[in-house]
Formats: sequence, C-alpha cells, structure tokens
Amino acid sequence: MVDDTPPTDSLRALVLCCTLRQSPSESSSDLLGRRVLEALRGHGVDGDLVRVVDHPVAFGVSTDEGDGDAWPDIRRQVLAADILVIATPIWMGQPSSVCKMVLERLDAELSEEDDEGRMLTSGKVAAVAVVGNEDGAHHVSAEVYQALSDVGFTIPANGVTYWVGEAMQSTDYQDLDPEPEKTAATTATLAGNAAHLAALLKAAPYPPA
Repeated sequence: MVDDTPPTDSLRALVLCCTLRQSPSESSSDLLGRRVLEALRGHGVDGDLVRVVDHPVAFGVSTDEGDGDAWPDIRRQVLAADILVIATPIWMGQPSSVCKMVLERLDAELSEEDDEGRMLTSGKVAAVAVVGNEDGAHHVSAEVYQALSDVGFTIPANGVTYWVGEAMQSTDYQDLDPEPEKTAATTATLAGNAAHLAALLKAAPYPPA
C-alpha cells in the first residue's frame, strides 16, 4: 500500500503561550506548549513559542491597535505558521485573560481575505494545550476550539492535550517528574494528527469562498 500523505518537513508551528507570568518565571503552560513543539518536531514540523504576556499586546479586535501594539508582529508569525497551538492555564474554570485577549485579536481575521475570498487563516490547523489545578479542561478547550474555528482554523481529531490536578490543591504540572504517561501520550497524538492534517490542507487547500 502506497502512503500518499504529503510530507510534513516544510510545515511550521507557533505556540502562543497564554500564561499570566512574564519570563523568566516558570510556567506550566509554557512547559506543556514546548512539549507539544517537541512532539511536532518528531513529525518534521519546526516551530517557536511566544509567551504573549512578555509583549505589549493591546486590547482590541483589529489587526493593529497602533501606539506600540505588539500584536501585528505576533500576527505575522501566526499567518506564517501552518499550525497554531494555544497553550493556556485554567483560572476560575476559564481560559486565562491573556488567552481571551488573543482570541479577541484573532476576531479581526473574520474580515481579512485572500484573493479567492477565503480567510487568511483558512487551511491552517489549530490545537489547544491546557493546564490547571481545578476542573475545567474540557470547558476551556471547548471555548477555544469554537473561537479558533470561527476565525478559519481547522481542528484535528484529538486536538487538545491537558493536565488537570486535584481541585483546591497546590500541585502544578511543572512539578510532576516524570510527566504523567497519559498526558504525554495525548500530546503525541495531538502532534501526529495536527501535522497530518496540516500537510493535507497545505497540499489541497479549501475551495474558494
């Protein structure tokens, strides 16, 4: 049987880490995001991580809010990537405020089109990584999935990896050594599915709008 899946070695990924902690503070969201990147590299996908809170991203719903807004540079990296990963902690059962700000900025893509009427994000794959010490990983991924789909991204099967500790306890994902086997296996599945889907969509783009 011939495997006609397109090669993934020309694909790029970008992780937007939505921790509330500025560098160089340690962050479980950052750690899980980097592990997703490592898993993607196993499929020939290169990539980078941007910790959003390290940059002066303005609130708003346009592609450029002016006055030193860092979003236009981050947006260029988003548009240059084939795979976007949103890595966020859970706070009060919700995606972080930084994550919600990122989704608000991506809202501008609804009005950005290519020459054939497709959103500029059309054909790009998106996935989610979630960490927290309370319940809510499914709720958080559902919120982020919907927003990313609305602005043109395609979500692969098993497009989320997460770790959630016992509620109201102090253990954090970055405190776990070794990493839980189930989270590692889920990260590997996410990476494989995301790379596979991104390669397919790059080889066979969606039809004109």
